[in-house]
Parts: sequence; C-alpha cells; structure tokens
Amino acid sequence: MLPLKMLRFKHIYYLSMRFYHPGVKGSDFLWYQLDNCSNEDQVLDLVGKNKAKLAVMHVGHAIELLWQFQKEKPQILRSIDYIRNHSQFMVLRVLAENKIDQMDDETLVDMLYNALRLNVEPHDSLVQQLVMEAWGRIERFGMPMLSKFAVCLTDQHLYHSPLMGEIADIVSRKLESIYDARILSSLMLSISALISKCFRNRLIEKAEFLLDTGYTSQFNNCRRIVQFLRNVKFSYRPLLEKCNAIFLQSIKGLDADNISIILGVYQSLHFNNCDFRLAVKWRLVELINTQTDPTSFVRLFAVLGPLSGTVVRKRLESAALLMVEEFSPSQTLAVIETMAEMECRNPQLIQQVASTLSKHLDMYKPLDAAKITQALLSLHCQKPELYAELRQMLIRYLHVSVVPYEISMLTRVLSQLPSPRTDHLIPARIDDVLPQCNLSDLNAFAIAITKWVRNGSSYQPSTAAVHVKLLQKLNMCGLERLQKANDLDLLLEEIKYVGGEWFEEVLAEETMASFERLKGQITWSNVAELALFLTKTNCLHTGLLDQIASVTLQHINKIHFSATYAILLPFNVFNYDPPQAEDLFESCVQRSRPHFNAFDPHLLVLFGYSLALASYFPEDLIRTIFSVNFLAKLDSQLDTLSDVLNMRIRLRLMELNRAVCLECPEFQTTWFHDRYCQQLLNKGNVSIGPVQQQIHEILGQLLGGSNYVKAAVFTPYYYFTDFECVLDKHRKPIPYVDQNTVFLSKNGREPWRPDKEFLEEKYLPPGGERVVIEFLNAKAFCKNSHHIKGEAAMKKRHLEILGYRVIQIPHFEWNSMELSTKDAWIEYLKQKIFAE
Repeated sequence: MLPLKMLRFKHIYYLSMRFYHPGVKGSDFLWYQLDNCSNEDQVLDLVGKNKAKLAVMHVGHAIELLWQFQKEKPQILRSIDYIRNHSQFMVLRVLAENKIDQMDDETLVDMLYNALRLNVEPHDSLVQQLVMEAWGRIERFGMPMLSKFAVCLTDQHLYHSPLMGEIADIVSRKLESIYDARILSSLMLSISALISKCFRNRLIEKAEFLLDTGYTSQFNNCRRIVQFLRNVKFSYRPLLEKCNAIFLQSIKGLDADNISIILGVYQSLHFNNCDFRLAVKWRLVELINTQTDPTSFVRLFAVLGPLSGTVVRKRLESAALLMVEEFSPSQTLAVIETMAEMECRNPQLIQQVASTLSKHLDMYKPLDAAKITQALLSLHCQKPELYAELRQMLIRYLHVSVVPYEISMLTRVLSQLPSPRTDHLIPARIDDVLPQCNLSDLNAFAIAITKWVRNGSSYQPSTAAVHVKLLQKLNMCGLERLQKANDLDLLLEEIKYVGGEWFEEVLAEETMASFERLKGQITWSNVAELALFLTKTNCLHTGLLDQIASVTLQHINKIHFSATYAILLPFNVFNYDPPQAEDLFESCVQRSRPHFNAFDPHLLVLFGYSLALASYFPEDLIRTIFSVNFLAKLDSQLDTLSDVLNMRIRLRLMELNRAVCLECPEFQTTWFHDRYCQQLLNKGNVSIGPVQQQIHEILGQLLGGSNYVKAAVFTPYYYFTDFECVLDKHRKPIPYVDQNTVFLSKNGREPWRPDKEFLEEKYLPPGGERVVIEFLNAKAFCKNSHHIKGEAAMKKRHLEILGYRVIQIPHFEWNSMELSTKDAWIEYLKQKIFAE
C-alpha cells in the first residue's frame, strides 16, 4: 500500500504545481521573474542564470513564453532560428527531456506543441520522447488536450500513423461529448486521412449542428472545416455555404493568407461564391498599401492578381517589378504561377522574373521545376537558355524519381519543350511505374509519348519502336484498370481530369462499359458529377442518362439546388428526353426555384441557357436573369473570372437573350446584344471550309448561277448560316438582283461588312420562301451516334421562327459512299431543296 500512496501523493503534487493559485505563483520568485520578461533574450538570460533552480513548471513556462513572444510578431520579424540555436534554449530542451516523467498531461502536450512551434525537429529526441509519453496517456486526455496533441502529430506529418488512428477511434467514441467547434474542427482536420464515409458523415453532421446552434462564429474554425472537406474530397454544399456565410461576416478580419487558403480550398471543391469573391477582392484592394515587404506582397499578389481587373493588375505588376530582386525562390515560384494564371502580358516583368528564377534553379524540387516550366511556356517567355537548363533539370529529376505522379508530371512538361531528341532513359522510367499509375497519370504519359511520336523527336527507328511498344502497354494498363474498377465514386474521382485524344480513342468505350456495370451505385450524392462527366465525353448513353433521371426523381429533395444545372446538362446538350422527361425538368426547376437568388450569377445564366436548349423557359427564372439588379451583379462577378470564362458567360447570356426573344415574345424581354454581336463580328473574317466551298459551287450549278445563292449570311439576331437562297411559290430560285451577291474568294474567306443590308428583311415575293442550307460537321452530333445535339436543334428551331426553311446537311451523309460523285451531290441537294 505504501508505494500506491506515494504514487498518489506524487500525482497530486504535480497537479498542484501545474494549477498554481495566484498566491502560490506570486510566492515563486523565479516564476515572477519569467512573467516580467518582455522579450526572448530576457527569458533566455534568466534561464542561464537559474539552471539549477528550474522545475518542470518553470521549463514549460519559459518555452511557452518564447513561443508567445514570437507569435505576437509579424512573420517577417520572427527570430525562431535564433532562439532554436541559442545555448540556453538547448538547456531548456535537455531539462525538459529529463523531466518528462514529472509532467502532468497538460504540461506534456503544451511542451510538445510549443517545441514544434519553435521548429524543434520531429526527429529530435525531446519531441520523440514527448510523443511516446503522450501516447501512453492518450486515453485519459480530455478533448481539448487530444485536439492539441493531434495538431502536434499533424505538424510532424503523421497523418497515417497508428497513433493518429487511435485518436480517430477516440473521437469516434466520444464525438457526442464535443461542443466546441474549435476542438472539433482541429480534430476533423487532423484525422481526415483515416476516416470512413460513415464517420465522415457523422463529423459533418456534428459540425453542422455546432454552426447552426451558434456555438461559434470564428472564421478559423470554418477554415479548418472546409479544409477537412477538401482533404476528404467531399464538396458538401450545405456545410460549405454555412462556412462561407461566416467568412463573409468576418471579411474584415481575413488577411491574405487566410483568403488564399479559403480560395484554394474552394477551387479544389469546385465551390464558387460570387459574394465571397467580390468581398475578398475589395478586402485585398484595401490591403495593397500595407503589404510592402516581399513576403506579404507575394501573398497578396497570388490571391488578388487573378481576381482583379486591368487597373489593379497593372498596379500589382508595377509593384512586383520593383521588388522582384528581393523575392526568395519560393516567392518567385508563387509569382510566376500567378502571372500564368493572370495571363500576364507584361514583357518586362516576365523577363525579370525569369532572370530571377534562373539564379535559383538548383534550389527547386522536381514538381517546382515542372510548374516553373509550365508557367514560362504559358507566358510565352523567350529565354532559350533557361528552357535548356530546365530541360536538363527535369531529365535529372526524372532519372531518380520513384513517385508515379511526379514522373508523369515531369514527363508531360518535358514533352512541351522543344527538343530534337528525347532522352533514351525516359521510356524505361515510365515503364517502371506504369503498374502503379492511376488513369490521370496514364493519360499524362499517353499525351507525352504521342506527341514525341508525332513530332518525330527521335530520328532513330529503334527509339520510335520503343515509344510505340510503350504506348501499347500503357493502353493495356488503362483498360485493365477500368475493367477492375468496382467503386463508382473512386472511378469518378480518378477519371475526373482525364480527357483528350487518348481517352477518346482508347478508354472512352471501356469507361462507359464500366459506368454501365456500376450504374447500380449511382446515388443522389454522385449523380451530378457523373452527369458532368458524361457531358464532357460528348457521348450519348441513354441507359446511364435514364438511370440519372430515375435517381434524381427519387431523391430530388436530397440533391443540392445548384446541382440541378449539372444534372440536366447532358439531357439538354445531347437533345435527349428520358422517360418522364417533363417530370425531371419540372422537379429540378422546382428544387432550384426558391434559391434563384442564391445561385452564383454566372451559374444561373448557364442554367438558363441549358434549359433554353430544350426549349424550356421558366418565367420566374427568365425574369430573374434579365432584371437590372441581377445583370449588375453579373457584371461585377465577371471581372473576377478568368478571361476565358468571362467570354463564355457573355456569349451564353447573348444566346439566352436571343432564345427568349424568339421563343417567348410574351415575356417582352428586351434584345440588348446588338453592340456585343457587332463587336464579335468585327473581330475577324468569316472562314468558310473546303466542304462549304464545294457545296457553294454545286448550289450555283443547281440553282442557275452564283447570283442565286448567298454564302456566309447573317440573319436577324446574328445567326450565321452557310448559305441562303430564295424560292418563289413554284419552288423556282430567285436571283439576288440589286443586292451585294457574295462571291467566295479562293481561300474561302468573306470579309464581314456590318451594314444593315445583311440584317434587314429582303424583298420576298408572295408565296415565296427563304431557304437556309446548313452543313453540320461532327460537332453538331454526339460522338458515338448520329443523334443531333441541342445547340444545332435550337438553331434550326430559331431560324424557322424567323421564317426560314432550314435544310441541314449532316457530314456523314455528304461524305458517304453514296454521295461520292458530283452528280450524286447535285441530286442530293435537289431533293433537299425542291422536295415537297
């Protein structure tokens, strides 16, 4: 019994020392002296003078003070390296290590936390012994202490360790006892690599509960929650929207670092919020004048650059030019990547940043070197000597790398560089990792190898044969991976960014077969992602679309309102009506109707255009889109989007405006895109392809001369048509008398003259009709069938509303074996134009 009593006394003693009453601490003169230190040097000096007197509580308090002094300083002014290498800090580390068994639980975890913050290495014996001691006590840790310990493990990159697994198990068992969002969010982020879907959903439900009940509104907690969603690759929009609302409330407290993290997470989760982007933009503009040192400026530049308009971009570029020589290697990398994202065209800045990069090339890791090369290529940087250095650097890294993703990225970037020959060891390196590669890696390899083969980069037949053999093996690996796929969610995640020629020629058919095999796993949570992927493939698969429609109708109330756009997209793009098509459209619109104002403006425009393809025009949706307030908000948002997306949304708005004016005149929507269309038409010449030139010549012979047909015609509302002719009531062609007949030049180009003559109604005799002849190339049809797509169907519908008879000539008919002679083509057009 005596040893047990002694152990109890010892435990009570250390607890009393940890939770000192103010009077007791006040009587400890050494503690009092530590508390009165005003900087790190005073603390370290006091430690040096009192080594023999330092108890556990003094050691812990001294290390805690050293971190607190650093924490209060801006990042650029911190002196952590100075402290870590100080002799008295070494004394503190030795004392702490010798007194670990005397520490209570809280002192132990705090010691570990503060030591890591002061950059004590994870392999240091102090850190290792603290971790081992904490592991032995972990079951008795309270949730706040467990959360802090989990953060310490995360700092050491122990995401998949057995110890982190034990923490995940404890959290699972005690989840209901957590009522602090700070503790929960830290634990969620720490254990995110080790949780099941069921556990993930429980954590999300708990996080939603804490946010709904108002236990916290701190943006740091929400930042960790959205980072957790990013880590588990789950874009759960209800929780994202709640966190986003708190970010908007806290916008004044967000700095460039936090904004960068949040926007990066949003991008990974494909979550975009117009209000947040606009608020962030104005917040960052406010911060421009305060970010004067390279570290803070680069953070600001990386976030604000892609969001800003021309004026702010020029201001940022000018500031970057002034301090480019001061940038560290990592900062220079961040700047060049941002410049590429901004599509920077400042030649002086590009050259200066490239020169700075060349000075630090040996300091960059493999993926950094690949990113630099990609950025320089996209910026059209003219530095051949730098590209030569980068090429040698990429090849060196490729020879020693063993990580499949790293090898695939290095290979893909190497293939983009001009070179007379490829390194003979590259095929061997690719061959070594093929069995470990996912579909995205295989796609990168296929793109690179195909490019080398086509460019004739190797003049040796033996090397070319190696490339062809490697491509064959790569094809087999891709097909085998698809055939073994047994989880739809994992397959969708893996194939999300796969596309291009290799996918279309080798994998597309097997991919659809895999989806068909796994279509029983289509659920309300993955239906939108599958629909988007099917749209991207441009292949019509009615079985999969029917299953998507069925799942959507069954679970429409579980599906987020914004997902309705993605779900309906393939039906509209492919011009396909599933069983219960009317119910599907009505259910999706009804699901989104209460939330029209919550949609991002650009997404609502895309939604409206998608529905217009199917000739579906909900009046409340149309009136929302064409309201003054909505258009003003859309205009503000467009300034924060990339140039490509900006132009796409403007085009879709015009097309929706045209569709509404033509198909729903009762809405009395104003046509306000005349100037926009004129600007588009003035940008370049209308190009006519060889097939259209051939058809134009045959039409001239069929109708009685070239003055009976007009080529490259623009109709009212700016539809471009290949050919137009006019027939009288007896189906006789009428020549274009006293009108500027269009003759095609030899190169098939007709300069656009934006005069009213091309847009006004021409004289039409009683009973006559205008006929439009359209050649439909492969883009007008689904890739795997002759089924006409929604855009071509809508154009035909609109031209008919405008009074034209529309003749569509599918490419597969015109280029068929039956129409292999001139006489056959003439007879074909005769039947199309003059048939009753």
